[in-house]
Amino acid sequence: MDRFVFLTVDGLSRGAVYAAFALALVLIWRAARVVNFAQGAMAVAAAYVAYTVSTTTGSYWLGFAVAIVAGLLLGALVDRVVMRHVDHASPLNPVIVALGLVLLIQAVLGMVYGNEFRPAEAPFSRSALTVGGVAVLSPYDLFVFAAIGVVVSGLAWMFARTPVGLRMRAAAFAPEVSRLLGVNVGGMLTLGWALASGVGALAAMLVMPTELGLHPHAMDLVFVSAFTAAVVGGLDSPPGAVVGGLVVGLLLSYVSGYAGSDLTPLAVLVLLLAVLLVRPGGLFAPVAARRV
Repeated sequence: MDRFVFLTVDGLSRGAVYAAFALALVLIWRAARVVNFAQGAMAVAAAYVAYTVSTTTGSYWLGFAVAIVAGLLLGALVDRVVMRHVDHASPLNPVIVALGLVLLIQAVLGMVYGNEFRPAEAPFSRSALTVGGVAVLSPYDLFVFAAIGVVVSGLAWMFARTPVGLRMRAAAFAPEVSRLLGVNVGGMLTLGWALASGVGALAAMLVMPTELGLHPHAMDLVFVSAFTAAVVGGLDSPPGAVVGGLVVGLLLSYVSGYAGSDLTPLAVLVLLLAVLLVRPGGLFAPVAARRV
């Protein structure tokens, strides 16, 4: 029972990071109908900026803040300089461009920083606190939950309660009508890319201390898990991305804890295939009305 509780808490902590990364994928999909396969590489680039700032100044929190800002700027830059000029007549075009961005970003990071793993320190202790003799959350886990909770709540409030959120939703679902109503659709699209990249940078900063460290390919497996989470919940559903992230986190924790870590990639693929076969739009996708 103690092991089950520990694996559950650990899975929820890891799943919260997957949820944030899946939410970044959902934001771009809702805004541009593009699955940004470069999201992981962009997040790593922001994490390297944080590493540079932290090692130069000795301040983790300054590096953390700079990583978020770097993510926001990088997302806006990718949209304005690259994705805005891609022909969307074929859905494969933006996918190929995004994969090219992955190779470019990882190659540049490798040339500048090298391909060795660099340490990523956590701002709080990762030693689990015990409650009734059972190891549960660590201070760092609490920090992860708090950070993800603030981001998810902030995005939900922005989309539901603010004029900017309303314009972003309108630009995503009815761009032509929104232009006629005076909405800057291009600006809203850039804002969507920036927000998604900023959330991805946050997820990278939170997951790096729990992995092997900083590396140009550090987010590759995280991206696979987050993409699975987004598909499980539904690419059109932000709440689904959060639930999907928690489900994937729990699945990976249980499989690695009871069956071995070698089976975790297989478990993710089985979950992805099962959802695609049973409900391709995701568990939280709206049910389309049948037409006679």
